[in-house]
Amino acid sequence: MKTMNLPNEVLDLVNAQANHDSAAFADCFSETAVVFDESKTHKGRIEIQQWIDQANKKFNTVMKPLEYTHCETTGILLAEISGTFEGSPIILNYNFVFRDGKIQSLKIGG
Repeated sequence: MKTMNLPNEVLDLVNAQANHDSAAFADCFSETAVVFDESKTHKGRIEIQQWIDQANKKFNTVMKPLEYTHCETTGILLAEISGTFEGSPIILNYNFVFRDGKIQSLKIGG
């Protein structure tokens, strides 16, 4: 895998996911952050922490970053996601919006 220059917010999120640390994962987000995943919306750190904790327990999710592009206050991470779900592994786009050193929104899609 080629070395990627990930901003701290994304690097922290990837590391938290690697450790299945839902509290550290949620801490990457602002208090008012929103995550859109699988046609569901998760608002605020508490909901985000509950969502990622449940997903990790259910699917034992592993994230392998493949490519990252950044433009001012947005970024797109292309990652291979594997786990105990049908169709594993899959490639997903993580579309970030950043504000004040935190993730303000994250939209996950294929």
